[in-house]
Amino acid sequence: MTFHRISAFFLALSALAIVVCTALLIYPGPKFSIEFTGGTLMSVQLPAGKTKEDLSKVVSGFKTTSGAVLGNFSISSVRGLEGGSSFVIRMRPLNNDEHVALLANVTKTFPGTQELQFNTIGPSVSANLKQRTFVALGVASICIIMYLAFAFRKLPRKLSPWKFGLLAVIAFIHDVIITAGVFLVLGWYTSFEFDTLFVTALLTILAYSTNDTIVIFDRVRANLSFENRSEDFATTAIRGLKDSLMRTMGTGISTLIMLTALFFLGAESIRWFILALIFGIVIGTYSSYFIASALLIRWK
Repeated sequence: MTFHRISAFFLALSALAIVVCTALLIYPGPKFSIEFTGGTLMSVQLPAGKTKEDLSKVVSGFKTTSGAVLGNFSISSVRGLEGGSSFVIRMRPLNNDEHVALLANVTKTFPGTQELQFNTIGPSVSANLKQRTFVALGVASICIIMYLAFAFRKLPRKLSPWKFGLLAVIAFIHDVIITAGVFLVLGWYTSFEFDTLFVTALLTILAYSTNDTIVIFDRVRANLSFENRSEDFATTAIRGLKDSLMRTMGTGISTLIMLTALFFLGAESIRWFILALIFGIVIGTYSSYFIASALLIRWK
């Protein structure tokens, strides 16, 4: 089977995946952490033997001195310390009096409870973080297009260097959308939430995908400089893909080995971050060959 037929199949598959992931990101949308929604995060360690359901009963029955209830909240479990059970409670913003009263209520019900973390983020801060996230992605896209247009400005055959930059951006947007869509679905069944660490993972995936694409495009450019004039562009470009295959696979596999070790042996707090990078490395390598390169051949 030729590269044209294989890439046509994967282009159609990726187009379908992007449509589905984009629709899911619009509705029902991702589950954001309090960094983006605003609210309070409280982490406690209960005595050994206490469960998530036990804590949920206490929190749901809690009332402030004025008689107000907490409203909607969520509880997720994390790895316990010294035989205890650690849980993270996410809820509406609490003031200091409400925080002290809630902790006292939990401690009274479960003697020996320890508070590990308490953070409150207001709505203005969370809105600012959302805005900066989109600005970061937008600035990165513009800079990559301009850099590639400059780096590929001396292409033979009157090829437009702007095409290379635009296709690199299309490839990493493909990677970011699909990664976000996959983790959105993952959040339905786990405690995963879109937070600033996940945004960092998306930007890292963006950088890796772009680097991989640039390596392949540079090999294509080198082949164009020393090409056989009787050879068409598609043949020259596919030869460039073959020339860079071992280098790309070697880089990807060595990176995945390190990330896999971190996933199983690293801290619990960065496990979702590492998993996002693992998925991003795979999808980034895939898009360099079957999205960016395939579109380059078809566009030419």
